[in-house]
Amino acid sequence: MYDELTEIDIKKMKDEIEYRTMTLRPKLIEDVQVARSFGDLSENFEYKSAKREKNRNDSRVRYLERMIKTAKVITDRSGTDTVGLFDKVELYLEDDDETQKIELVTTLRQNSLKGLISKESPVGQAVMGRRAGDRVLVDLGPNSYYVVIRSIEKGSDDESLDISAY
Repeated sequence: MYDELTEIDIKKMKDEIEYRTMTLRPKLIEDVQVARSFGDLSENFEYKSAKREKNRNDSRVRYLERMIKTAKVITDRSGTDTVGLFDKVELYLEDDDETQKIELVTTLRQNSLKGLISKESPVGQAVMGRRAGDRVLVDLGPNSYYVVIRSIEKGSDDESLDISAY
């Protein structure tokens, strides 16, 4: 299985790997060595904590490297009047009688609390490639619902959207 990512996603991951290996890792190794010098390791909370932080950093680096290795690079090929990647979309939720604004992003940048919805999520899949005025089904099995696309504001891939922690 591969993740569909943009060139900017990959650049951001490489930048994070460089920071974590060149800057953060030496500091964390030093923290482990300092904590080890405090004595008895079986009751040394500082040592266990420093070791845990070092291991988290190493795990994150491995995760990012694996993502880059298995990534499929994509670009937005949507038309000027259809929903595509990085577009801001205003949706009307019929069941709730309210509107919601979302921005379609890659899985790596999703954050539903900020309205950044993955193109691979049920909502993202439902609206991708559709036009303003279309009524589409968001398929959630027995809890499916309809939304109407009210407007589309074309967007572009930029570096302002952070990549998610995991």
